This record gives sequence, C-alpha cells and structure tokens, in this order.
Amino acid sequence: MDKIKVTITNKQKDIKIPTGLRMLIRRCCNAVLRMEEFEGSVEVSVTLVNDKQIRELNKIYRDIDRVTDVLSFPLGENGQYDTNPENGAKLLGDIVISMETAVEQADRFGHSLQREVGYLTAHSMLHLLGYDHEDNGIQRIRMREKEEKVMTLLGLPSSSSYVMQDEE
Repeated sequence: MDKIKVTITNKQKDIKIPTGLRMLIRRCCNAVLRMEEFEGSVEVSVTLVNDKQIRELNKIYRDIDRVTDVLSFPLGENGQYDTNPENGAKLLGDIVISMETAVEQADRFGHSLQREVGYLTAHSMLHLLGYDHEDNGIQRIRMREKEEKVMTLLGLPSSSSYVMQDEE
C-alpha cells in the first residue's frame, strides 16, 4: 500500500466529535488495508451524520426506511476500482456513520464511542473491499473475525463476555 487519503466530513451537530476520533478513523482504514495487503494508493470518504440523515440515505439508496449505524458505498467491484486521474489512487468508496446511533450502541454494548466508531469504520472498509454478510454464512463470520482483529491491533479489543452470569 502506497498512500491512503481519508477525507472526513462532519455533517451533523448533535454529537460533539471527541479529540482524536478523526485520527482513529484514519488508523482503522489503514489497519484494514494493511491486514488485507491492499496494494496501491487509495482514497476513502467518511461522512459523519445524524440519525435523520442516515435514515434518508438508507431510504434513497437501499429502499429501507429506518435508521442504521453505518452505510457503505463501494466504488469498486471484483477488485476493480475507478482511479483518481490526478494521482492514480484507487477510489474505494464512501462510508457514512450515524454518530447518534454510534453513541447509543457504545452505551448499549458498554464500550467507548471510540471503539464503536472504530468498529463501524473497520466493518464498512471491509464492505468497500468487497466483503458481504447478508447471507449470514461464512462470510459474516470471516468479516467479524477481521473486524475484531483490526480492533485488537488498534488497542480497542472487545470487552464483551460470552459468559452469562446468574443474578444473585
């Protein structure tokens, strides 16, 4: 991998973006590309929105009228990507993250907003590289393993336990 350009745009005002979150998003993108041994320069766009905005996008592009946590808009198919004519970088696509839902999910899962946004970024980057989980099969498991590997590499491992404790 030569160079990665991650353009981050904040189009919402509901959630204050914590210091270092933009850097974490860039680090997540880099970590996924390194893990996948992606070759060449790339460009990725990440947009932070609120629930209303992501619901509108979900309705327009997927015909699903509900809020979601993240949307991925890949620009490539089967490993073939459009390129930026100015620098030859492969245009991977766009990631859209709902900051409202990220805060809510971080709270629900008992981890930091940084881990949630990092996880959503890693998840979406894998979609931009062609991974899919819609069939609930082996690709879903493979994606989950890769997402957790990236989070561990970044020092944000899962804090959840698979052991249910009885109430006293």
